[in-house]
Amino acid sequence: MGAVLILGGRSDIGGEIARLLALGRPVVLAARGSHGLETLQRELTARGATAVYIIDFDAADLAAHRRVVEQAVELAGPVTTAVVAFGILGDQERAEHDEAHAAEIATIDYAAQVSMLTVLADIMESGHIAAFSSIAGWRARRANYVYGSTKAGLDAFCQGLADRLHGGPLALITARPGFVIGSMTTGMKPAPLSVTPDVVARAVVRAMDSGRSRTLWIPGALRLLAWVMRCVPRPLWRHMPR
Repeated sequence: MGAVLILGGRSDIGGEIARLLALGRPVVLAARGSHGLETLQRELTARGATAVYIIDFDAADLAAHRRVVEQAVELAGPVTTAVVAFGILGDQERAEHDEAHAAEIATIDYAAQVSMLTVLADIMESGHIAAFSSIAGWRARRANYVYGSTKAGLDAFCQGLADRLHGGPLALITARPGFVIGSMTTGMKPAPLSVTPDVVARAVVRAMDSGRSRTLWIPGALRLLAWVMRCVPRPLWRHMPR
């Protein structure tokens, strides 16, 4: 079945996907340092992973992306499932005045994603890549337009990459979840149609069973909300909360 590579080993969603796919497969958790990953490593082993490796991965170091994937292959064998689960929410208010922080969000949530997805599509011979867009990228809101803009760009890239891979042995799953209740959003008020990481993970894994590239709204009702969002007049839209 090949190895599972989780890029963003501390990601709530990435961890849930690893739990679902661990049985009988080697798993590689890629993250900045190993701290905090030992518990997940033990859990994946208990769930039947043949081996669990932890490798150092700094998403902002674009020049090292190819080497990270090559290292995963050297340790665990051919990667047939890769999950690009790293990212930051950032601080919108700070980003409006601090260009370095705005650039940091853009780098991690867009440029680094494009870089890693390109590497994976080049190295992997078959299987699935999972990437995460967001409802935030469907129409940028005043309250989080920096983060939203990165998701809009990433989504467009993923649609093109999926078309490029169409009909071949490698497929791209692009998830568009709503508000995800997890470590990244701790302390924030959940939005309508919020989901938890396990719900997103199960939807992505089910989509992988189809064997083809797909774009997922999670939950499915979010598709209708997205249509409504497009129809809201701009004078009203600019006052919408996060």
